[in-house]
Amino acid sequence: MSDHPGFHSLREETATTLAVEGDLPDWLTGSLLRNGPGAFSFPDGSAVEHWFDGLAMVYRFTFDPGNRAGGDVGTADAVHYRNRFLRTDAYAAARAGEFEGGFATGETTLRSRLATFLADPYDNTNIVVERVGGAYLALTESPRWVEVDPNTLDTEGHVRYDGDVPAGQLACAHLERDPATGTLVNVETAFGRTSEYHVHAMTAPGERRHVGSVGTDEPAYMHSFALTPRYVVLTEFPLRLDPLRLLRPGRQAPFIEQFEWQPERGTRVVVLDRATGAVVAEPVTDPVFGFHHVNAFERDGGTEVVFDLETVPDATSIDSLYLDSLRAGELDTLAGRLERFTVDLGGTTGTDRYRTGEASVDRETLYGDGTALPTASPARWCRDHRYVYAMSMDQPVTGWAHGVMKLDVETGEVSEFADGGDYFGEPLFVPDPDGTREDDGVVLTVALDPEADRSRLLVLDGHSFGERARATLPHAAPFDFHGRYFPELRAKRTGRAD
Repeated sequence: MSDHPGFHSLREETATTLAVEGDLPDWLTGSLLRNGPGAFSFPDGSAVEHWFDGLAMVYRFTFDPGNRAGGDVGTADAVHYRNRFLRTDAYAAARAGEFEGGFATGETTLRSRLATFLADPYDNTNIVVERVGGAYLALTESPRWVEVDPNTLDTEGHVRYDGDVPAGQLACAHLERDPATGTLVNVETAFGRTSEYHVHAMTAPGERRHVGSVGTDEPAYMHSFALTPRYVVLTEFPLRLDPLRLLRPGRQAPFIEQFEWQPERGTRVVVLDRATGAVVAEPVTDPVFGFHHVNAFERDGGTEVVFDLETVPDATSIDSLYLDSLRAGELDTLAGRLERFTVDLGGTTGTDRYRTGEASVDRETLYGDGTALPTASPARWCRDHRYVYAMSMDQPVTGWAHGVMKLDVETGEVSEFADGGDYFGEPLFVPDPDGTREDDGVVLTVALDPEADRSRLLVLDGHSFGERARATLPHAAPFDFHGRYFPELRAKRTGRAD
């Protein structure tokens, strides 16, 4: 039984239309697809142990300005809402009482490790939904993706890659999109006596091009990476895995507990040229850990690579996300800080730098008072950005995010919003297609109100950061992970989310 309302299991699947309080901008006619853990316990009484292992549930919010909840056009605004579990192999196993574990749940054996990594990768894809070509794919840290019907949220099947392109057994959960070309880039980790990170570019499911590979003696845990027009940037944290550990006989700890924190290694920043596949820099900085890169860009004619990253001092944040700790309110290591890393490819010198060859990396704190799940406007991906949006966490941490924030990285000014619920999720910026300022648009976030036992979708004005509209869900949704706004997914004039 969950003590914290954000970590309960949601059994209900719904398709309904939500009335809107306030007003939606006329141009906001697409859909927000969010993904995250929907259930943590199963019919046989078993349960997962870690937040990351909850069964994947997708939520769709389709914006319908000027459409009454009953379907009449031109009278009021509506949001069509649907939520649905992904019908994956992991879901079926859990329903049958055969769930064997995942990211951090359950012991494993040599046989199951080899089967999972090499033959039948884990498919509980509960991190995000991304569009690849014309397909909408639910992703996790496995090279086995799940295709989702973006209208009904039905599970369409699995997507895997064949052919002679180098492949890995682990993948970054976040793809990076180059908005100039529409190309998506991903990184997979191949475990072996000689381990490698394989970088791929793709424009459609099942089609990918090998960009380059980076060798590593002990692969690091990497949830995301950074992308610029010329470069792929891998932040190799010192949370490392000896691949030979996977071959040891007998039962072993869950997958993530196979990694060891090795701070003496520092953090290697690998810059790989997207055109040639060559590593052009790999400076090392202090040991640090992080899940989410915000954005990256180039300066000074491409001689500097800049990326913003949310960091925590070490990997204890993973341990803090076990459900027992979260439900008890032990969130001390969850809040991060926003840091800017500048890689000088030309070999300048300075204080607080670690040098490898002619390259160097500087670090600067942009905001140190507590953030989670930071994002930037998709209109600024691969370009310099002024604003970062994030969940706002108290320092020291006293609970889940109490609001959302907007950081101006040029001035340091911070705006916060904390109305409509006690706990807030990831904020996503949706740019106004006719806007002239970077913050012309809206910010979408979901807040949980435990007293009302409901969650609310909040639409904030991107410039003022004040509330513009809200819609209340028919239930309280557990805390999820990530969302994407898709302008092409529009409402059908039925008054329903289908």
